[in-house]
Amino acid sequence: AGESCSSPARVHDAPGGIVMRFLPEPSAQSLRLLFLFLFVMGVAPSPALTAGCPDRCVCDDQLVVQCAGQDLTLFPNDLPLATRQLIISNNRIGDLPALQLNYLSDLVYLDCSNNSLTEISESTFGNLRKLAYLDLSFNTLLQIEDRTFGPLASLVMLRMTDNPGLGEIHPDAFLENIALQVLDVSRNNLTSLNISSLIALPALRSLGLSGNPWRCDCDTEDLCLWVKIEGFKFQEGQTVCYNPPELAGQRLADVGMQLRVDCHQGLGYWDYLFFIAIGFVIFSAGTVSAWVMGILMVLYERYTKRKSEEVDSDDEDQRGGGGGGVCGGGGGNQGNGDLSKPGMEV
Repeated sequence: AGESCSSPARVHDAPGGIVMRFLPEPSAQSLRLLFLFLFVMGVAPSPALTAGCPDRCVCDDQLVVQCAGQDLTLFPNDLPLATRQLIISNNRIGDLPALQLNYLSDLVYLDCSNNSLTEISESTFGNLRKLAYLDLSFNTLLQIEDRTFGPLASLVMLRMTDNPGLGEIHPDAFLENIALQVLDVSRNNLTSLNISSLIALPALRSLGLSGNPWRCDCDTEDLCLWVKIEGFKFQEGQTVCYNPPELAGQRLADVGMQLRVDCHQGLGYWDYLFFIAIGFVIFSAGTVSAWVMGILMVLYERYTKRKSEEVDSDDEDQRGGGGGGVCGGGGGNQGNGDLSKPGMEV
């Protein structure tokens, strides 16, 4: 009766002399620790995601790797292979290493905006077949080469705005991106754009061109006409001519027909004179050639006729002289033969 309830253990006599020992009751602190451990184990990301999470990045159980605004100068290492969204914006990264990036074959979202990227090659995105969103805005890109985005068969949205040095995009840069719906190349340094591959994209529905110093001449005639015809595809903005000075400030859609007329003008006075002179020369040359050929044919015909007459005359002469000789020779031979035969002697 005098035992305390807080004693570490209790011993009771049981039938048969068996002693039963009970463990002490768990304290409140132990229970709190146990519940905390179970809670952490339940909500913590899986080891597959946390084991490879780069430094200064956050990886969650939604396969999103967030490395934005961490003042990174190199592409993050040890990225989880199952990453589906990678955000490395607002850093100072100068290169996208193809070897590391192409391990992320399940990547569908890539934000590289506001970095120091200067070059994108064909091998950069060589294995990103599932990538649907790509943002390369606010970088220092200089040009886009042939088939740069060719491997991105699932690419739907591509943003390449605000690259002050971007002045050239290869005509075939988007040739294989048949799923591309939104393309934004606003506020770059583009003066012309070959639209042959863009026209062939069946899903394209939005194209941003504003803020570029467009040169409105015969090289951009097709672009201006396309903007006018397919106006619903182009985003609002200052898509105006920068050069030549007489067209500066005018919208591309408004100068399309003017360029059409200027770049395909009709024949002038001197053009007609040139064609007349060329026709006269060709006619004269043909006439002289025909006259010379006619004279040559007449001379050749006369020559062949005279040659034929000479041959016939020679044949007649040979027949007349050859016949008398044969007769005389035959008679002489006959007489000589008769005289020489022994049976004719008496």
